[in-house]
Amino acid sequence: MISPLFLAHGSPMLAIEDKSYTRFLKQLGAELKPDAIVIFTAHWETETITVSSHNEVYETIYDFYGFPDELYTLKYPAKGSTAAAKQVTDFFTEHGIQWESDQTRGLDHGSWTMLYHMFPAADVPVVQISVNPFLSPAVQHSIGAALKELSNQNILVIGSGVTVHNLRAVNWDADKSDAWAVEFDEWLVQQMKENQLQKLFRYRTEAPYAELAVPRAEHFVPLFIAMGAGDLSRAQVIYRDYEFGNLSYMCLSF
Repeated sequence: MISPLFLAHGSPMLAIEDKSYTRFLKQLGAELKPDAIVIFTAHWETETITVSSHNEVYETIYDFYGFPDELYTLKYPAKGSTAAAKQVTDFFTEHGIQWESDQTRGLDHGSWTMLYHMFPAADVPVVQISVNPFLSPAVQHSIGAALKELSNQNILVIGSGVTVHNLRAVNWDADKSDAWAVEFDEWLVQQMKENQLQKLFRYRTEAPYAELAVPRAEHFVPLFIAMGAGDLSRAQVIYRDYEFGNLSYMCLSF
């Protein structure tokens, strides 16, 4: 069995940095031996959940601008997997979740910048899946829950996002973490410890600083998807740090 993960993808600079978090990703990847990866990325938004389904090498998408030239030379030549994609879509169909298939889109930085460190040989097939940030937390959780069985089939489910993600609030010169960002994450962790799924669904009205931490939900909903794919009672913080004052790098295993 392989536990679903929620991982913070942070800044695109992650791909070329050597810091505590990238070293954590390298170690995490070295400990995992998945047969395939299913990754929900905050940087692919669609109305209907869309599943990449092909066996070809993905294009590396540079969906950002203004970064060092070095970043635009990196490639992550992972292949897709129609077999793993079919497992995903079969489970979606079984659970009444509407889906569409895509054969052309490459890996965006919500996927490849982390995988670049975790599986540097790019030898694990990847199925990339979109998110719809306008669906309720309960529906996001049900999308993940439809894929629970993948853990027993040695397929790693990753929700790629960020818990505290407000680029208007970041402090590029910060030398310590902002208290409000820490408090928001602490609230999440506490609800997970107490198995308070319904309170987590109501984070927008119950969590401290929710509007500040999550001004838009696209980076947050992968958390509910990963949570649904696993078991809330097994929730564990596996990494936690902050950059620029409040950009959260909290990662969880379910």
